Amino acid sequence: MSTPGFSGSGTPLPPAPAKGGSSALKIILIIVGVLVFLVVLAVGVVGYIGYRIAHTMHVDKNGAVSITTPGGVITSNSDIKFTPDELGTDIYPGAVPAKSGNLRMNLPSGSMISATYLTPDSKDKVMDFYKTRFGSQATSMDFGGTSILSMKKSDHDVISITLMDRNGKTQIQISHTTQK
Repeated sequence: MSTPGFSGSGTPLPPAPAKGGSSALKIILIIVGVLVFLVVLAVGVVGYIGYRIAHTMHVDKNGAVSITTPGGVITSNSDIKFTPDELGTDIYPGAVPAKSGNLRMNLPSGSMISATYLTPDSKDKVMDFYKTRFGSQATSMDFGGTSILSMKKSDHDVISITLMDRNGKTQIQISHTTQK
């Protein structure tokens, strides 16, 4: 007759495997595995988005930025010069182009041109100049240090002038938006 846990020769038998094991450990390992998978997936998505952005954006040695999208091109460059025809209105006399803030967007739905200028003249004087140009068709708003004058030339053509005080000068932001 043999003793339980011992072989017939008297040597101990290896313990029998536990039935069912530790279910809590299995659940924790599954959760950790799923979390690791989600982190790897998120890093991959962020990397892919960064790759796509890097290949659609171009910055030249002068700091000009252009972004090519499936629908068009967006260009930002302090060296872009716009004509009064492109801006939809005259440039304030004596105003000089600012170092940044010039933008051109050409998209399937339309285009937008935005240019920034500086003048030593007061904000009120600049506002009066553009109110005279736009006439009674214009609407204006004041928000403390910022004034906005907007004129809708047509259902598809809008010009906005934003004026702000900047270190003793008046900043003039002219935006001309056209829709197709």
